[in-house]
Amino acid sequence: MRQPQPNEDRVSTLADRAERLIQADIISGALAPRERLALPTLEKRYNIGLTPMREALSRLSAQGLVTNEGNKGFRVAMASMEDLVDLTRTRVVIETAALKLSMEARLPQWEDNLVAATHRLIRTIERMSGSISDNIDIYEEAHKVFHTALVAGCGAARLIALQRELYDQAYRYRRLMARGGMDPVKAVEEHRYLSELALGNDVHAASAALENHLALTLEAVAGKHDDADDSSA
Repeated sequence: MRQPQPNEDRVSTLADRAERLIQADIISGALAPRERLALPTLEKRYNIGLTPMREALSRLSAQGLVTNEGNKGFRVAMASMEDLVDLTRTRVVIETAALKLSMEARLPQWEDNLVAATHRLIRTIERMSGSISDNIDIYEEAHKVFHTALVAGCGAARLIALQRELYDQAYRYRRLMARGGMDPVKAVEEHRYLSELALGNDVHAASAALENHLALTLEAVAGKHDDADDSSA
């Protein structure tokens, strides 16, 4: 079997780094939807060469965060209601399946981690100075830990990897949702309720609650979309 050469390993490592950096900037909104991703500009911005940069963009294209327009190059993928609907439906399938497996396995470590993640998220919200939208990065860190912990006991590494990837893709939309204000009291109640159901024995109720929870971002963004249509009418 052919062994990777040192230079190939270096390109792969740089491509991994470029992928993480560009992904973070797309998710945070630093790179806007439909923004052109010119390779020379990216090379200068991230101080990473053209070859690993092309590899990173190809990977992000496969994830749906970047579009490859052939001779026109790459652009940040458009944020749209159609994309959010598709993303939400996929998350429901993946995350409810992983939650079901986690609840059936009911590993003590999973339960302990979920309790700790729930406590961390609630304390994070309660200690905020100002609204969630004013503290979105702090909130998001604890929120991601919670949703990862919720499904981490499923025993399926690919399911967990898919959950994390889809969660990150949804972050762009959660930031849009946060701009209109997120009620911290409701956020605490929602996540505490979801955690209690997951730690209980009713898989159907927990799955239904998770599905409803994932739909909140869709409903909030759809409401903003309708408001924008009304205001422009």
